[in-house]
Amino acid sequence: MIRFENVTKEYIEDKIAVDHINLDIKDGEFFVFIGPSGCGKTTTLKMINRLISLTDGTIYIKERPISDYDIHELRYNIGYVLQQIALFPHMTIEENIAIVPEMKKWSKEEIYNRTTELLEMVGLDPASYRTRKPEELSGGEQQRVGVVRALAANPSIILMDEPFSALDPLSRQKLQQDISNLQKKIKKTIVFVTHDMQEAIALGDRICLMQDGEIVQCDTPENILKNPETDFVRDFLESGNIVTPQLTPNDVFVRDLVERDFFLPYKKNDGEATISLDETVETLVKRLANEHIIPVMDEKKQMVGAISAQHVMKFMAEELAGGHKQ
Repeated sequence: MIRFENVTKEYIEDKIAVDHINLDIKDGEFFVFIGPSGCGKTTTLKMINRLISLTDGTIYIKERPISDYDIHELRYNIGYVLQQIALFPHMTIEENIAIVPEMKKWSKEEIYNRTTELLEMVGLDPASYRTRKPEELSGGEQQRVGVVRALAANPSIILMDEPFSALDPLSRQKLQQDISNLQKKIKKTIVFVTHDMQEAIALGDRICLMQDGEIVQCDTPENILKNPETDFVRDFLESGNIVTPQLTPNDVFVRDLVERDFFLPYKKNDGEATISLDETVETLVKRLANEHIIPVMDEKKQMVGAISAQHVMKFMAEELAGGHKQ
């Protein structure tokens, strides 16, 4: 889907932001760039839709160099979600969502139906939210609108540049869950930038860790946790309080997380696999390697909530800080 071939960005002489990177991002993949400030992750993201020009090398989308695309054609087919949200305050929510579809000459009926579909998809009642202005929404609601606006014209690629970092922890965690669930439905190619390793692990199919404009390690979350390739990767994991699966004790159970409030309220979807309170956290971690969030059922088969990888990592970080229970 997206291929980087010896891509370099040099802002001024001897100031290289991105240094000869080679990378393939697969169709339908949730791909995360992460690293410290100034590592080149946002520059790399913005080169995909030509917000920042390349100095050298080539980026391909569907095996076609991005330089061959008309700039409007390129950007109309790439959704973009910013940290700052950037909704137009004088427009209604529907008008904000309709910007790109209108540029693509969609009919009013098509735009109306698409707005309805997208608002429902992110849990915002169309009848209630369609005519509101951004100032009437919470930060989390505004960011949901920002996400669906990026999806409005049904692009094949979504770029997300630290979209949740300005939100409070609860809103951020809820949006991480929502975007994870949304991706299962829409199966878009999402390229996501964050500085938060817990967020990267909770969301990414693969994580690309960058340092000084270079790729240090690019792999699945599970493999990065189990096999950090350099001291930099290991230190970055530790700085984010990341707990590797090997540290998960066999005598800790899902019930322990729930009793310590390491879960989110959740409405189970039909056919969705669950886990019981009496399963071990070791089993939970193995499940979370393939599922972003898992609903939890009690002994009466009643929904308790849902647990993500982020919940497990926070729980285990507390366990390690205080010593494992014996």
